[in-house]
Amino acid sequence: MKITRKDVENVALLSRLEFPETQLEKLTEQLNAFLEYADVLNKVDAEGIQPTAHVLPLKNVMRADETKPSLARELALSNAPEQENGYFKVPKIMEG
Repeated sequence: MKITRKDVENVALLSRLEFPETQLEKLTEQLNAFLEYADVLNKVDAEGIQPTAHVLPLKNVMRADETKPSLARELALSNAPEQENGYFKVPKIMEG
């Protein structure tokens, strides 16, 4: 399957993306290169090979949720550039 410049323009339109003329040619080439590589992978004999999401067996490694002593508030705030009412004072990032 070959992707044409018209295909790239149509997908860009549907995605509400704008690309300069020079980039459309490059995108067309890159998408075609990707499809050619996918064709190579489709030719690989994978008979009897189990599909995997990871090459190594993974499992969630969780520890028990236990309460432990933490830093004293004064020590935690001792190097804070600004503090207010026992809390770190940071710049406002959202207007409310």
